[in-house]
Amino acid sequence: MEEGEYRQTYHEFNQLRCKFEKSILSRQTMCEHAHRFCLADREGIACNNNEANRQCDLLLTQLRSKAIFALKLTKIEGPLPHAKEVKVQTGGVMGLNNIINNETPTSSNVENIFALIEQAKHKYGRLETLPYDEIARQIVQFEGRKRSRR
Repeated sequence: MEEGEYRQTYHEFNQLRCKFEKSILSRQTMCEHAHRFCLADREGIACNNNEANRQCDLLLTQLRSKAIFALKLTKIEGPLPHAKEVKVQTGGVMGLNNIINNETPTSSNVENIFALIEQAKHKYGRLETLPYDEIARQIVQFEGRKRSRR
């Protein structure tokens, strides 16, 4: 299957793409609204809840804008490169988990992103008022998989 055909089929099949897809595919986070599917030889994540998707979009937008310095960028124009997006998504969710559950920074998995967002809204009122400076520290500390040497 040609890459262009794959992307078109993917977008037709996955109408409500999970905002934290890269993080979930890295097997470090999960969400109660995530639905895994396979298309050709690839795996994807769909969201099965419109409101959850909007909340995740709001959080991810905030994480990206607050992590510009942590990513060593001056501005974000368009999509981030894959590794930086994984760093924002996974490091951001882990940082949020640390501040919500009063934990020290860990590399433990987050089992339910949406439940974590709901806890954050309950604790801080709105996602815009989260302590993003603390979350950004976890984004900086997060390291993805190391490349294997061949």
